[in-house]
Amino acid sequence: MTAASDPISRPFVEGLARGVVRYQFCSACGAAQKLARYACRACGSTRLAWKDSAGGGTVFATSVVSRAPSDAFKPLVPYTLVLVDLDEGARLMGHADPGVAIGERVSAGFFEHDGRRLIRFRRG
Repeated sequence: MTAASDPISRPFVEGLARGVVRYQFCSACGAAQKLARYACRACGSTRLAWKDSAGGGTVFATSVVSRAPSDAFKPLVPYTLVLVDLDEGARLMGHADPGVAIGERVSAGFFEHDGRRLIRFRRG
């Protein structure tokens, strides 16, 4: 099963195709979900929905990938991956400009690679 065919992540992937960062939130308590899930991490409700994010956030963690996990990513090596706490409360992993540091403000952009649209966070 691919991310595009997985019902829990399909709204996120469809957002990427439109150039929009989406996140899941609970309609019952309003909590943003750090990962797509079937029940709210805060209250347990199954009333989850998706919203568009403005794309701004703060870098929570960063890592430089020096060895590609697959042949498809070899042309990108070395590349930076980050976990970003979006302003709306969700946490998202994506690519980032080299040298981005923990605590820095970033905004989401997109790039095409190997037939799919991926997120790249940039300073500012």
